[in-house]
Amino acid sequence: MSKKYFFLMITLLLVVQGSYGQALRKRTTLLMGSRFDITIVAKDSVSAEQNIDAVIAEITRIENLISDWKPDSQVSEVNKNAGIRSVKVDKEVFELTQRAIRFSEITNGGFDISFAAMDKIWKFDGSMTAMPSAEAIQKSVEKVGYKNIILDSVQSTIFLKLKGMKIGFGALGEGYATDKCRDMMLAKGIKAGIINGSGDMSTWGKQPNGKTWNIGITNPFYPEKLLAVVPLEQDAVTTSGSYEKFVVFNGKRYSHIINPSTGYPATGLCSVTVFGPNAETANGLSTSLMVLGKKAGLLLLHKYADYSCVMITDDGKVVKSKNFRIKKFKARL
Repeated sequence: MSKKYFFLMITLLLVVQGSYGQALRKRTTLLMGSRFDITIVAKDSVSAEQNIDAVIAEITRIENLISDWKPDSQVSEVNKNAGIRSVKVDKEVFELTQRAIRFSEITNGGFDISFAAMDKIWKFDGSMTAMPSAEAIQKSVEKVGYKNIILDSVQSTIFLKLKGMKIGFGALGEGYATDKCRDMMLAKGIKAGIINGSGDMSTWGKQPNGKTWNIGITNPFYPEKLLAVVPLEQDAVTTSGSYEKFVVFNGKRYSHIINPSTGYPATGLCSVTVFGPNAETANGLSTSLMVLGKKAGLLLLHKYADYSCVMITDDGKVVKSKNFRIKKFKARL
């Protein structure tokens, strides 16, 4: 379950300021080790730029709390003390960890934030000539296991039972950040915008011309083309996919998204896009569905009435969940 690549592109008419009495500003920056595209609609360009600054400051704050590659973050402190002692963390970090473990429980380990300790035995750079041995695969996940994450809600502490264990929020962090920023902007009276963290996207409101945002989903078989364009208002959308990094052995395609409970790559699906009200949840679902596969994935999604999905199988079939509500969706493979 490695950090996913982004597969969503925003199709926008960038209106600077006109008869609609609003200004749209967009900025692209690198945060949380990923590309963030921030679009804000405000009463004027100065206000829009100031609010983009506020969004960047909020994402940076979250990054400093949860990024396992920042040595002074709270998550890094938890990882350093694996097998040694529990570490007190902010309520925000504790509750994010709780929600991540809930995903682990409902997927029987198909989603697991302790995947960060997995040995990187699969190579997707063209250098692999044979599959790793079953023994090597089993050993690669020895330090992975959400049941060895001990939470104390009274003390707000996290303890990793095994030395060498690590947790990481690469599969939830961007979605969480985009949701937090959208909530912050709505609280400030900013009525429209998009926060896109490497394909984990939270949207609200409409463009200055009164039209909905148009979100393009990349075709996994022809990345230079769009699979579909969908209109969104106050929604979230995330895509997990494997079409950029995979290997083929004996005619079977193995993706870079690894099942953390087995150590084997996900097979069967090359793209999953999830729509719903919350990007953090949509992110966890899209990653989980890639690992679980079509049948088990749709059964899981059925438990989340507010979320729907489009899956693309390895053989090019388009599968929609039963509650898919986007009326004008038409996939072009």
